[in-house]
Amino acid sequence: MDVQTPDLPPLTEGLKAATHDELAHAFKEMLRIRRFEENATRAYTRGKISGFLHLYIGQEAIAIGTNLAMREGDRIVATYRDHGFALAQGCEPGACMAELFGRSGGLVGGVGGSMHFFDRDKGMWGGYAIIGNHVPLAAGHAFAAKYLSDGKVTICFLGDGAVGIGPTHEGMTLAGLWGLPVVFVVENNRYSMGTPLGRTLPVEDITLRARGYGMESDRFEVTDPFQVKDRLKVAVDRAREESKPTLIELLTYRFRGHSMSDPGKYRTKAELDGFRSRDPMEMTRRALIELHGVSEDALEAVDEGVIEEMDAATEFADASPQPEPEHRFKNVYVED
Repeated sequence: MDVQTPDLPPLTEGLKAATHDELAHAFKEMLRIRRFEENATRAYTRGKISGFLHLYIGQEAIAIGTNLAMREGDRIVATYRDHGFALAQGCEPGACMAELFGRSGGLVGGVGGSMHFFDRDKGMWGGYAIIGNHVPLAAGHAFAAKYLSDGKVTICFLGDGAVGIGPTHEGMTLAGLWGLPVVFVVENNRYSMGTPLGRTLPVEDITLRARGYGMESDRFEVTDPFQVKDRLKVAVDRAREESKPTLIELLTYRFRGHSMSDPGKYRTKAELDGFRSRDPMEMTRRALIELHGVSEDALEAVDEGVIEEMDAATEFADASPQPEPEHRFKNVYVED
């Protein structure tokens, strides 16, 4: 019996409107995040990485679309699933991998690890491990921008599991009350760790909360990075030009478990296959082939180049020395 493959979803309007160069850039940048995460997975299983490791595989279009919507000086405040944002913002893969390895060549000298990527010069103002507690920090960044009138916008990412946390409510309340230039983006990947959304929230549309905070809102299924850029830019411009906050919910999907210790058995193969068929990275790849005639060989060459880059990053991390003991006392005070 012949096995029928499901029909592929149609290409999105965002992909159709993008130029060849825009598609090629977005595809390569999403591929860089994915190959980085796959290398990190292998390093974790070999015991090179300790502690938690939360992968961004499946959500790459958000990080790339966000970068396209930002201006220089804008800030990202992220969750513990932060590798994709760091790479999208231009952080060196070797420094990112070395941070995972706990080595001195890492973004913060190897003392932050997976959940605390930070690179101020790239607009990456931290991944944060404590769920929801970074939301007031993002409000603080936005308050500083408003106080200084510097025109900078803070984009704060949180998971669907963080919306019931007290500090999330406090930070959003202040943002609405004070009219802060901040955009709160909920990456709703359908599961709070291993618990489906229907068992964690009485009302699944998270943006319905925006009215109580005096915010505008938006909610959509992530299909490609250009859609993310266009929809997010509306909120970023509103924050910059009117000093008004926005709450956005992005419906997305992670293809791996919550962390490396999560086998993801609460999901069915049919569910995974359904989301894989409309993976934004693969949709972008299809657009290059179908709309611009890019060959499979050319795309394979791009992939091989990215794999080499990430293998070099892993080698750099492995060769980087352990941090000196006194390094743990750095960055405690602002003078550091």
